[in-house]
Amino acid sequence: MCQTLCVKRNGQVLILTTLTIGGVLLGATTIAGLLMVHQIRQTTDLANSGKAIFAADTGLEWGLYQFFNPSASRSAPVMQNGATFITTCSPVALCTDIGTTVIKSIGRSANAGRAFELSL
Repeated sequence: MCQTLCVKRNGQVLILTTLTIGGVLLGATTIAGLLMVHQIRQTTDLANSGKAIFAADTGLEWGLYQFFNPSASRSAPVMQNGATFITTCSPVALCTDIGTTVIKSIGRSANAGRAFELSL
């Protein structure tokens, strides 16, 4: 009688072990796939990241141009590749003010954003 019960329990342990190992492998595969998706997204967004960096650099140079040429009345440059930038000066509102100590520029392209800051 013990032999019949022992054989049934061994079969249950084998099924539980197989299901546990399968679950662990499925979880590891899911996590690895998720990490690969994130890496692929970062790689494809490399072009937008470059556009955002150059837009931020343009914004910083625009702030410096305004600082050194306060009487110039030119409009801000427009990026042809669709990227944009925002330039802020502090502690004053305008970069043309002599009290400007920090120029910060944030460049954006699609989902990528990059920023530069210059202390005078």
